[in-house]
Amino acid sequence: MNSHSSPAFTLQEIAALVQGSVLGSADVSITGIQRLETALSNELSFLNSEAYLKFLPMSKAGAILVSRHVWEGAQSAAKVDVAAVATPLILVDDAYRAFVTVMQQFYPPLTMTPGLRHPSAVIHPLAVVHPSASIGPGCTVDAGCTIDAHAMLYANVSLYEHVHVGEHSVIHANVVCSTGTIIGKRCIIHPGAVLGADGFGFLENQDGSFDKIPQVGVVELADDVEVGANCTIDRAAVGKTYVGKGVKLDNLVHIAHGVTIGDNTAMAAQAGVSGSTTLGERNRIAGQVGIVGHMSTCADVVVEAQSGVSKSITSPGHYFGSPAKEHRTALRMEAALRQLPDLLREVRDLQRELAELKDKQP
Repeated sequence: MNSHSSPAFTLQEIAALVQGSVLGSADVSITGIQRLETALSNELSFLNSEAYLKFLPMSKAGAILVSRHVWEGAQSAAKVDVAAVATPLILVDDAYRAFVTVMQQFYPPLTMTPGLRHPSAVIHPLAVVHPSASIGPGCTVDAGCTIDAHAMLYANVSLYEHVHVGEHSVIHANVVCSTGTIIGKRCIIHPGAVLGADGFGFLENQDGSFDKIPQVGVVELADDVEVGANCTIDRAAVGKTYVGKGVKLDNLVHIAHGVTIGDNTAMAAQAGVSGSTTLGERNRIAGQVGIVGHMSTCADVVVEAQSGVSKSITSPGHYFGSPAKEHRTALRMEAALRQLPDLLREVRDLQRELAELKDKQP
């Protein structure tokens, strides 16, 4: 595996990379990146919000990426003393996006030696592994597996029979892919994830015991999917559990059997989707959201943290609560709930006054 070195870039080189313009010396050498408040003279930082303008004159950064609209607004509103800013600036359309672009240059992804076959790896003779793919220590690759060009398997990855790993996909340590799992191109599977374990399928008997329902489907990940650490994606009972193109799953997300997740959907940590549910494209599912089975959401739905989705969502928008409701409705209900103690006191006062009036009647 290759280790990271510490590259150095001049401001002129960075400006060219992010299509920015330099205010100040363009010859400053940058060897790292850091937050605006803590950056040092050899480090680059960014400013994308007026809320952080107060840090600009006192920053010790070697240079700062600044969104043009923030800089122009600060000048016109005199929110910052321009003369007091000695740090060279790089003006760009979007400082945060530009900062990420620079980060990618300073910290490229870890790579393995192309074509590595670690002596401790066990590769079945009936597996097909591209010559440029890399197999790390302790990996097991079973019969019928296909691993395409430039794929990388880090330590102790276990591929059951007939698993497919697409080009340039990276599977980190201790990942398990069960029989028939399909992983597309350029996917990233983080440590400890389990793809293709049996779905939670049991037939309840009259005496309360259970018979196991065979789970004979597969898991399929489309291209450019990223699966967080310790995620679990269950195989379908029949057919497939499908994760669409560009989907991003945070750590500890659970996807049950037979679920379909639409393209470019993102799910935060500890969210869970029950069996046979379909999520639309570009959904945003926040942390600890629970979604019941056999329902669906349309495209462009946002479900806020700790909500419970108990029925299908057919209109794009923001949803919150348990059961999840349209965002404004949920907020009004929450506001009403906070008034209940006062309303209860008022009702009791009225009841007492009414009782007193009745007692005074002849």
